[in-house]
Amino acid sequence: MPELPEVETTKNAIAPIIKNQIIQNVIIHQKQLRWPIDRIITQTLPNDTFTNIKRRGKYLLLETKQGTLIIHLGMTGCLKYLPWETPLIKHDHFEIKLKSKITVRYNDPRKFGFILWTTEPTELHPLLSKLGPEPLTQSFNTKYLFTKCLASSRPIKNLIMDNTVVVGVGNIYATESLFTAKILPHRKSNTLQENEVSLLVKEIKKILKKSINAGGTTLKDFYSPDGKPGYFKQKLQIYGKKGENCYLCNANINKIVLAQRTTTYCPNCQI
Repeated sequence: MPELPEVETTKNAIAPIIKNQIIQNVIIHQKQLRWPIDRIITQTLPNDTFTNIKRRGKYLLLETKQGTLIIHLGMTGCLKYLPWETPLIKHDHFEIKLKSKITVRYNDPRKFGFILWTTEPTELHPLLSKLGPEPLTQSFNTKYLFTKCLASSRPIKNLIMDNTVVVGVGNIYATESLFTAKILPHRKSNTLQENEVSLLVKEIKKILKKSINAGGTTLKDFYSPDGKPGYFKQKLQIYGKKGENCYLCNANINKIVLAQRTTTYCPNCQI
């Protein structure tokens, strides 16, 4: 599933292509994604202009003069920018043709993503109104996370993957951050000391920044909008390595399931 770095990579790639560009028309090839695409946008968006492209958590926000498209890539979705005349391929469900002769297409084999339209401020939208701070901002700091930890007996991995606590720390990056911070993923949050939380905050920020700089993680379903895969997979230290040996201590890497997500950890390095 595309996580924060993959969505940030997508945002960074499409923003210079579509910002300030006039929309020629909008075509819905398959309206039924996770939720139906509102057909009103085929009438509303032509001749409008993209004024800004943002990311909030794992949501892409394509702002126009009249409203905002809220896009979630689901498990297998991606946005691509292509010349108008490029033939459709299987699972191309939606496209926005720009007067610059570029089309932005949404492709999603499993159709778990969605494209919503709102004319209200996005921070008031039900999907975004309760989101926690962005992990790469100053709002996400030791004091903030330590307070959240003290109030919760949940496993620490579950806590940092809760989007009401902090957005965008998905399975891959939570697993990696806990390994480099030397904290067991199933350890109760309220048992962490402040110095441990401080290190965890630093590692979350560091790993997310590295992944963004590398173009996201190469998953079988993720490619950036220019068709290039991410390159962070080469640097993963613990995620997906169940049964292998820890590169730090040579211990066997274990696997458990937390909140229905596979979690790998080193029983020797993490405490």
